[in-house]
Amino acid sequence: MAIVVEHEKRKNEILKKSLELFIEEGYEDVTYQKIADRCGITRTTLYIYFKNKREIFLWSIKEMTNHVERELLSIIREEDLHAADCLKKTLVRVLELAEENSQIFKVLQMYLIQLEKGGIDINERVTRRVIRIQHLMSTIIIRGQKKGQIKNVPVKNLNSLFYGMLEASIFRLGILGQKNLDEMKATLEFTVDQFRI
Repeated sequence: MAIVVEHEKRKNEILKKSLELFIEEGYEDVTYQKIADRCGITRTTLYIYFKNKREIFLWSIKEMTNHVERELLSIIREEDLHAADCLKKTLVRVLELAEENSQIFKVLQMYLIQLEKGGIDINERVTRRVIRIQHLMSTIIIRGQKKGQIKNVPVKNLNSLFYGMLEASIFRLGILGQKNLDEMKATLEFTVDQFRI
């Protein structure tokens, strides 16, 4: 059992240090050897955990999205929270996490450009990573409509509205480097309040 725990601990340390390296140097400039050096291990040891740089990067992104999902689930489980407040709290938390991790979005942008040049459908790749967040927002909206706390409008449309606002805000934070998080939060909260009952 201790071996499994140590293996997972080492794997998580590799992912954390690798993500720091990707942020510092960009996806293209990071090599497998640089990752091994940053982690204080040999390339051979690194191969025990990951087969290449791309796999490490994808696992790092997966860990980040899993972290976001866990945080959102803890908000959604607050049953006493009015659905509109739950939705606001969820959207605001996504923005805060996006700001905390804003540097990774430039790296992610370059990675996606590389994939697109290789003929890979980047929309499908991104959608796979964010579908759970969209599902969680739909869950809040549906619950709120059933409780009579959110206006009865098509869930898909409402979800698209809020998700589009999140995408725009994350683009502004991560790609454009804007720092007006309070303004973005206020806009999201104002929009949610338009559907509150």
